[in-house]
Amino acid sequence: MAGPAAEQITFDDFLKVDVRVGRIVTAEPFPEARKPAFKLTIDFGPDIGVRKSSAQITRHYTLDQLVGRKVAAVVNFPPRQIGPVMSEVLTLGFPDADGEVVLVGVDREVPVGGRLF
Repeated sequence: MAGPAAEQITFDDFLKVDVRVGRIVTAEPFPEARKPAFKLTIDFGPDIGVRKSSAQITRHYTLDQLVGRKVAAVVNFPPRQIGPVMSEVLTLGFPDADGEVVLVGVDREVPVGGRLF
């Protein structure tokens, strides 16, 4: 989980990763996943739109707790097939002491679609 820092990158490398804030509009069970996960639909505003994601966040979150929650996600990776779901964004989180995902969020009101800088 922890470990040493990754190799250094340039600021231009960092700018290639498009991290945006979005609001979860639906959260559904994902029983077909190999590891416990939820299917999420996340609204990133008019420029990015609504995207789908699969997230292994069942340990700390219930479906009801997720709807309406703001999360951070990488929106410019190519879509990835996760079982029957095409995941279009990578929802971001940090591992807790047991390696379970804790979502990255924002602590103030910000508009959906805002880009991390």
